[in-house]
Amino acid sequence: MAPHFYMIRHGKTLANLCNKFAGRTDEPLSDQGCEQIRGLVPQLAELDIQVIYAGPLCRTMQTAEIVSNNKIPIYKADGFIDIDLPHWDGLSKDEIRTSFGAEYPTWLATPELFHVDGCEDLHQVQKRAVEQVADITRLHESGNILLVTHLIVARCLILHKSGQPISMFRGISVDNGGVTEL
Repeated sequence: MAPHFYMIRHGKTLANLCNKFAGRTDEPLSDQGCEQIRGLVPQLAELDIQVIYAGPLCRTMQTAEIVSNNKIPIYKADGFIDIDLPHWDGLSKDEIRTSFGAEYPTWLATPELFHVDGCEDLHQVQKRAVEQVADITRLHESGNILLVTHLIVARCLILHKSGQPISMFRGISVDNGGVTEL
């Protein structure tokens, strides 16, 4: 029997509330995000989660800690870190458009073609996230496992699991605190 995976996107942050690209900034959950995740705890308790793997940034680890409530083991999973676009980190969408206007339309319209030297693209994100899930699968013969990650990683995992191409990236909706069964 193989493990069964559930995935949750971290709770809301100030960047989410201010329409900023958080990327790999180590931003914590906002007060609203903490409350949002606390509100999910009863629903998640019904899933009988036995272990949590979370991306290493503050907002994913904080989400995992709230869900765990010191009752479920948590492990850092570097493969679930957000996309590496360092020149966008912390900028609003308008600031990105102004400073990197040539890149942003591709990111919005055809994200599967988006590539900037020195940065990750969606294919790379998907590859490392899928490899992380495979590594976790090798460690657990069965049980319910919760993955805590970011929007971009979550979309990439959902596309892989459903056999859809990266070109469908924008068609996948994953809300902050949204729980998905993989």
